[in-house]
Amino acid sequence: MLAAAGVTLGQRGLIKVNAAYQSSAAHIYAVGDVIGAPALASIGIEQGRLAAAHAFGAPFAENLPKLLPTGIYSIPEASMVGETEAALRQNGVATIVGRAYYADLPRGGIMGDRTGFLKLVFRQGDMRLLGVHIIGEQATELAHIGLVGMHAEAGVDLLTTACFNFPTLGDLYKFAALDALAQRASENAT
Repeated sequence: MLAAAGVTLGQRGLIKVNAAYQSSAAHIYAVGDVIGAPALASIGIEQGRLAAAHAFGAPFAENLPKLLPTGIYSIPEASMVGETEAALRQNGVATIVGRAYYADLPRGGIMGDRTGFLKLVFRQGDMRLLGVHIIGEQATELAHIGLVGMHAEAGVDLLTTACFNFPTLGDLYKFAALDALAQRASENAT
């Protein structure tokens, strides 16, 4: 049916699209799972917004954001945004990692989550936040704090000076940022 409409399929039957999400039939757009990875609902929604803006000539952003969160809605949840420590090191970027654990926060105890954690990856030189990795309750919600910080090109100071409601899981960011500063201090002391 798609071939009859002039739509070309690529590998594994996925629809080929250009940067504006137009298929080979210029009046037919495709987004989300039918065009392939990353095949996440949030990204498909953004792709759809961009395709609609292009189709109607609306003056909105023309590209997907560079930072896209991913989430796994399992028990426990898992979510991330940005780079991994391993990928950064492989590319020659020196990193400092800060960690915080749900079990160390009152909110983690209230929720009964004793195993969840947050890992923040900072560039060593300027302590700019480059990656957020979370496993635990509400991980997919918590990732957005890091996402916004990364969009603002924030450093560790944003997180250490922020005042989060108490008791909340947002405090994980402050604890992980303080841990990163402690890691940096111990590396500098040696």
